[in-house]
Amino acid sequence: MRERDAVVVRPTAVLINPHFMRVTAARTLLTALALAVAPLSVPAQSAAPPAAGSLTRLLETELARFPARTGVYVKHLTTGEEATVRADDAFSSASVIKLTILVRAFQLVDQGKLNLAERVEIRRADLRDGSGVLQYHDLGQTPTIKDLLTEMVITSDNVATDQLLTRVGGVDSLNAWLVGAGFPHLSMVARGHVYRRKILALVNPAFDALSAEETTGLQYAQQGDPLFELYAPLFMGERAKWVDMVRDPANKKILADGRARLPVVDRAYWLGDMTPRETGRLLEAIERGTIASPASTALMRTMLRRQQAGARRIPHYLDLPVAHKTGDSPVIANDVGMVYARSGTVIIAFFANGVTTQIGEAEDLIGALARRIVEYFDGAAAAPARPPAP
Repeated sequence: MRERDAVVVRPTAVLINPHFMRVTAARTLLTALALAVAPLSVPAQSAAPPAAGSLTRLLETELARFPARTGVYVKHLTTGEEATVRADDAFSSASVIKLTILVRAFQLVDQGKLNLAERVEIRRADLRDGSGVLQYHDLGQTPTIKDLLTEMVITSDNVATDQLLTRVGGVDSLNAWLVGAGFPHLSMVARGHVYRRKILALVNPAFDALSAEETTGLQYAQQGDPLFELYAPLFMGERAKWVDMVRDPANKKILADGRARLPVVDRAYWLGDMTPRETGRLLEAIERGTIASPASTALMRTMLRRQQAGARRIPHYLDLPVAHKTGDSPVIANDVGMVYARSGTVIIAFFANGVTTQIGEAEDLIGALARRIVEYFDGAAAAPARPPAP
């Protein structure tokens, strides 16, 4: 304000009405009393700890809008608080069942029955299609048992899985161990090539008698994978028509529909059968080091933290270490693991079967749910999130 524009305020006498003073004082007292008894509005991060059951309500709300049949088990290992939604329902596990092979293999290592340094030669008969990288290496490669365990976890490698399943005694032996170890609701239904063979049989019942090697060869044929050249000698003469059959466009549609539907709706086509609660208990045993030796469980956790799949699932929006294992099909998006939150380790075992939207959208919803769970335990201000993927 410029000097010439200044307003000069001259003091004046003020006459105070005694009645006005008494009324004003009374109003001030009433206002103070009202404030004293009124509920306070405070920021969410300053609120008292969430009421018991609020995590369950949070999970129910989030899962109600999920485009699939879902189940989840959550436990904070420091406080012991847990919450569940359909945690005792059976779900098609897809590759999450490989966790059971991982644990059993390390138990056998601890017992001296399996050697992590042993090398295994991979031949044509050992190749398996689907997830993993070992199928793309030259025949004759000799990974160690430790290499196979690592690949089974971080790339969900099917070649590694089948080799390791044989070394832990096969499907029946694995399931017997699970029952004896207190996990009766975790079971492997069949080897991966068995359900693939069953799906191939949708276009020719004779395919139900295929060997694992023949099944893998026809899988490569119908996918148009150059690896089929390794198997061409198996399909000469009368068998050449089998290749034409799986490459026929109408039959390829039947096979695609079968892969999308049967591994969810028909247990005979499942790789594994798991409940979220018992999966969570198995993860807790790995984290606490009670299911195998300290050295073995530490190595399991290291492998799980090196996971190469599922970045858009549990870890998606978290700036925290996560050790996890995924399970997939065209309509399955499972993810289970340990989140190393600031308040302590949180177990999350999430299963989604029969996804009706794009898998990427379902993955984002899993990531958002994991963030809400961590915020519940750590507080919103303590759970920084990565920006969504472009």
